Amino acid sequence: MKKYVVATANEIPPGQRKIVTVRGRSIGIFNVEGTYYAVRNRCPHAGAPLCEGVLSGFVSSSEPGNYTYSRRGEILRCPWHQWEFDVTTGQSWYDPAKVRVKSYPVKVEQGCALSNPAQTIKSVEKGMEHLEKGPYMAETFPVSQDDEYIVIEM
Repeated sequence: MKKYVVATANEIPPGQRKIVTVRGRSIGIFNVEGTYYAVRNRCPHAGAPLCEGVLSGFVSSSEPGNYTYSRRGEILRCPWHQWEFDVTTGQSWYDPAKVRVKSYPVKVEQGCALSNPAQTIKSVEKGMEHLEKGPYMAETFPVSQDDEYIVIEM
């Protein structure tokens, strides 16, 4: 699987989302209390932009008048027909056995872990072996990748 950097970790605060395009697919990235999840931005029912829907929780009741609200920020409601999906699994609450939205594995990685500087230098040098060294030197600056990045594997 190939890795795709879709955002820095601080771009998507808890309770928020970001919609990105990876390999021609629209995908919603959700931050649920510091854990990131990714689902396809297409409702399997009628093709709506699912990730633009309302993000809420789960209401359950053990008896009349006694309600419990849980799983805050984990239930995504389709903006067209209100079908609900679990952003942590892609499972539908309408028909869990048959309907689900595609979910993708998400990781948070340090920027320095995403690139291999030695390999990058070898790649650049390999493409330049036919050039002659000139008398001029370019001024260079150190570059670092200290942020945490959200990465999807597809």
